[in-house]
Amino acid sequence: MTKDAPATPTDALDITTAGESVEPEVVPADRPKRRAVVVEDEALIRMDVVETLRDAGFDVVGEAGDGEQAVALATELKPDIIVMDVKMPVLDGISAAERIGKAHLAPVVLLTAFSQTELVERARDAGAMAYVVKPFSPADLLPAVEIAISRYAQISALEAEVADMADRFETRKRVDRAKGLLMTKMGLSEPESFRWIQKTSMDRRLTMREVADAVIEQVGGGAA
Repeated sequence: MTKDAPATPTDALDITTAGESVEPEVVPADRPKRRAVVVEDEALIRMDVVETLRDAGFDVVGEAGDGEQAVALATELKPDIIVMDVKMPVLDGISAAERIGKAHLAPVVLLTAFSQTELVERARDAGAMAYVVKPFSPADLLPAVEIAISRYAQISALEAEVADMADRFETRKRVDRAKGLLMTKMGLSEPESFRWIQKTSMDRRLTMREVADAVIEQVGGGAA
């Protein structure tokens, strides 16, 4: 497959440029094969994508021809990458990518014969990690796949970090609330209240948040 002049790159998505020199990835011998799902309603293109991914060391664990099947396979298999066409029957690729993205199932690379700005923006808003314009070659597709996997990993790590920070902030709020209740209802000082919560957590093998919640419920009558 060869590709005409590429679309102009935007900051929304990676749009792979045909003819670029691509350094082959050095794959550690002991790295497990990464798992891929290919979703394309045109059988010949789907076969080309499957062959390209397998030649690059991927294990293609699922194939489909419409967006509904794509969502089902993503839910069942949770692959490392999904390469999916935009225009498909039943459910289009952008809508499928949106569902997959909201469920945090896998990164998606979208394939399309069109490169309009509006389509690129829709793909970005749907959560697609990269976008490749047909016709394309392995030198176009594989860098987009690698970029999608890398970006998805970075975003997932950031989301986990943010969630952890939010959880720690909420725990601190509840522990502070519990300390205040122990101080006002039980006559303990602030250090004594904290040590009591900490010791109870260790003795009963509970988290400090669980102990704080119990104090709030039992001493404060459930008041937040």
